[in-house]
Amino acid sequence: MGYGGIMKRFIRSFQPLYLFLRFFRAAIRRSFYRLNNVHSTAYLGKGCEISRDFCLGAYSYVGPNASIAPGVIAGKYVMFGPQVMVVGKDHVFDNVGNPIIFSGRPKALKTIIDDDVWLGARCTVVAGVKIGRGAIVAAGSVVTVDVPAYAIVGGVPAKLIRYRFSNSEIEIHDQMLSAPPQSGKFCPNVEI
Repeated sequence: MGYGGIMKRFIRSFQPLYLFLRFFRAAIRRSFYRLNNVHSTAYLGKGCEISRDFCLGAYSYVGPNASIAPGVIAGKYVMFGPQVMVVGKDHVFDNVGNPIIFSGRPKALKTIIDDDVWLGARCTVVAGVKIGRGAIVAAGSVVTVDVPAYAIVGGVPAKLIRYRFSNSEIEIHDQMLSAPPQSGKFCPNVEI
């Protein structure tokens, strides 16, 4: 293990120091991306392309090299894996006799990503869809239609694999998500 790995392990062993550095780095990235609608507890990975109107709730994470188009609203406890893209539906393509590049763009569609959603690495979400509370999108998937709450979807295009919880478990989880956001212990592999 190199010097950087030793330092990360040392810093993570002191939770207050780790949280302070994480908060400080997150503030710098919010400032760099000029994001006014991202909660102060949210963390943004490096190398992202994020629209300035991006809204992100408390204790959320955007992985490195994500690309987020205009009109995206994401709730609390949301995780965007590395290289996730929210794109598309932003070119007029049906003007006969006019190249797509000169045909303009339609009005941007709102993309809603509800609380406690996990978007796996390199998945693509087409603009204008709604991903329901507690849903999981498998790595590499392409989401072209709305995803129900607590669904686990995957594939190209993404299809329902199963549901995350039973109905009684959903009630319990919904109660927790309805409460004000609270901090917990972050995944140990997440960079500071």
